[in-house]
Amino acid sequence: MSARPNAAPAPGGVGALRQRFRDTKNELIDHFRQGRATAPAAARLIRGLAKHADATLAGLWLHAGMPPGATLVAVGGYGRGELFPYSDVDVLVLLPSDAPLGANDALRSSVEGFITACWDIGLEIGSSVRTVEECVAEAKRDVTVQTALLESRFVCGARRLFQAFRNDIGEAMDAKAFLRAKALEMQQRHVKYEDTPYSLEPNCKESPGGLRDLQTVIWVARGAGLGRTWSELAASGLISPFEVKQLQRNEGLLKLIRARLHVVAGRREDRLVFDLQTAVAESFGYRSENGQRASEALMRRYYWAAKAVSQLNHILMLNIEERINGSEDLPMRPINERFFDRGGMLEVASDDLYLRDPHAVLETFLVHQQTVGLKGLSARTLRSLYNARNVMDTAFRHDPVNRATFMRILKEPSGQTHAFRLMNQTSVLGRYLWVFRRIVGQMQHDLFHVYTVDQHILMVLRNVRRFFIPEHAHEYPFCSHLASQFDRPWVLYVAALFHDVAKGRGGDHSDLGAVEVRRFCRDHGIGRDDAQLIEFLVKHHLTLSRTAQKEDLSDPDVIQHFAALVHDERTLTALYLLTVADIRGTSPKVWNAWKGKLLEDCYRFTLRALGGAKPNVDAEIEARKAEARALLALASQLPGTETPLWNTLDLSYFTRHDAVDIAWHARMLWRHLASQEPVVRARASSVGEGLQVLVYAPDRPDLFARICGYFDGAGFNIQDAKVHTTRSGYALDTFQVVHPQMDDTPTSYRDLISLVEVQLMKALSATGPLPEPSRGRVSRRVKSFPVVPRVSLRPDERAQRWLLSVSTSDRSGLLYAIARVLARHQINLQLAKISTLGERVEDTFLVDGSALQRSKAQLQIESELLDAAAPLPT
Repeated sequence: MSARPNAAPAPGGVGALRQRFRDTKNELIDHFRQGRATAPAAARLIRGLAKHADATLAGLWLHAGMPPGATLVAVGGYGRGELFPYSDVDVLVLLPSDAPLGANDALRSSVEGFITACWDIGLEIGSSVRTVEECVAEAKRDVTVQTALLESRFVCGARRLFQAFRNDIGEAMDAKAFLRAKALEMQQRHVKYEDTPYSLEPNCKESPGGLRDLQTVIWVARGAGLGRTWSELAASGLISPFEVKQLQRNEGLLKLIRARLHVVAGRREDRLVFDLQTAVAESFGYRSENGQRASEALMRRYYWAAKAVSQLNHILMLNIEERINGSEDLPMRPINERFFDRGGMLEVASDDLYLRDPHAVLETFLVHQQTVGLKGLSARTLRSLYNARNVMDTAFRHDPVNRATFMRILKEPSGQTHAFRLMNQTSVLGRYLWVFRRIVGQMQHDLFHVYTVDQHILMVLRNVRRFFIPEHAHEYPFCSHLASQFDRPWVLYVAALFHDVAKGRGGDHSDLGAVEVRRFCRDHGIGRDDAQLIEFLVKHHLTLSRTAQKEDLSDPDVIQHFAALVHDERTLTALYLLTVADIRGTSPKVWNAWKGKLLEDCYRFTLRALGGAKPNVDAEIEARKAEARALLALASQLPGTETPLWNTLDLSYFTRHDAVDIAWHARMLWRHLASQEPVVRARASSVGEGLQVLVYAPDRPDLFARICGYFDGAGFNIQDAKVHTTRSGYALDTFQVVHPQMDDTPTSYRDLISLVEVQLMKALSATGPLPEPSRGRVSRRVKSFPVVPRVSLRPDERAQRWLLSVSTSDRSGLLYAIARVLARHQINLQLAKISTLGERVEDTFLVDGSALQRSKAQLQIESELLDAAAPLPT
């Protein structure tokens, strides 16, 4: 289907070449699209496209009348003889040293004509024009250029000049410097792409475990003269025949995915973005069934390949580094009869150690924990583990010696984070804990987890571990204080390992996980009290978060019910530590200071209840009033000025606000108790980031909706709302809000405070019908994994108030749309808890109103709320 590179130009010139180029390219792609999704098919496509580009470029080279002394060289990926459907075609126009471009107008015209013709026919080329000397000089300055030239291939022109170019580039190569530069470059690239193969939208070329990691190995091997292919690396003794098969298989899959991704997208696209995952998966023949999305099946296959590539890349890079730097001959310090310390790396005494003694597999990670100064596992150790995976079978998992070693790893004073990460990276963790293997590479479509399940679990384990490390006490001071008094930290480590281990099975993963961890505790000889605590933590790991973020913590019944569940202080402390670690391990966007305050408040209130202190509301309120009066005195407020306001407020106001807020309200409002104009005051939040906004105005049904409408239009996110109506008919509402453009500078806060106070007061003075909600755009992720809106409206135990819960995907204008419905039906809002979990919201409102007592009206309200929670049409 393609002409030979040195063929004469087609009759009709550039026009005929353009048509032939497009027709043949489309024919190749269509044949691939319609065929089975196999690695050989992808290999034929990318080789065929490269050959077709060769023939087309050769024709254009002749048509442009390039001088006989010049050479056209393929570089970069195209230089490897590979071309993905929509990748750039990187070429080098190599000129003789005695014919530089700047000194010859005719030559410049020919080169410009050639490059222009390439673009005219649809070849997206990346081109450079240099002499051999210029290439060598540029390669010495820039490792990226040196890498591209390393993969050069002759296309057409003067072959002798190409050979001279190859010789000079080879002689200029400094293998040690090149290795160091590529290793640093790879490290930097990994950080840019989230430093994990398990990104939910990975770049199959650039992410850790992607094609670039395999190419890096070949580059540094070629630079050192150790080989140009996997087979040549095997002949050099760098890799085993088994590893060659693994490399070829996983490289083939990654190339297949990348080729399919290009074809499905119809453009150059190397990221498996949510928008395309399903279409790519279906092009493989996957279909959504048994509760699993087609995209999940594809992504799990990708993650397994990326994980294997990461392991092999690490092994080979260490091997090549040892070969180039001569570190194979470093002296070895014996640790025991099975392991050595060689230059800070843990080295096995023999390549077949794990095959002869499977107990040494888990001992590897225990020794790594216990030995000061070890930085990691050597290439020899990593290779031995990789080749010994088959010994980790059912008998291995049931072996009492291995179970005892695993428990020792958990109970060591330090090193759990690194040990378990290494165990997961080397596939040992999933082979020992078979239940863990099931969630390796398991995606989560709940719109707030940004990691696969296994990576999230290890992140939570890391967070728990940090609570016990003094160097990290500044990150979570209260957690670190509690952890310092908690005996047996390993109990929390086990709970962290199992809290999400049953995800993706259907059913309640908390209940299923509790069954799994109960079995683990029995098999590993964990005592009854510790086993019961671990099982409780796994079963109820979401309960504290749910209570703190959805229930009214000022209600003594809520606290008493939660205290009865946790039963004692040790369980409460363990659940609190696990909950904070869990939320912090979901996504950088999920945790905020306000969530931290809610959790800490719930902990402290429950601890007081567990201590036997029965709630004495009157005494608590008097204590808060006394503290508030002291704060007012410090602010030079005259005694007694707070009394007229406080006389209009009921008990619920004082139970829901602390003394600091009560004093602030009194100081801001004592002059404005009968004001007919809205009073708006704002200050930097005492809790953390964001503002605290006070609104005092004559109450009316649409007041909350207008407030939400302002915050929505101004770009603020509401984190919490406390809504009260005074006995004199005034609304006294307090909002916790954040803005994406806020920073920590005083100027930023001052400007936003002034803006809110002026604009919100103006918005609340407006009359007329409420404006329509903004047509908020949803994110790509929400479009790909939409949340079915759910609305729950149920009375509380006393049937006096109703608890309204709304769960849906987040978008701007959502809270305002909900508030408009409540205003339309004259529903009074008493409390709002706004819980944003990444790109999903779970909002809870405490409401009352006569309409809720009528079944027909209640159904109408629920229906309108579902419409309000649904994504707006675009």
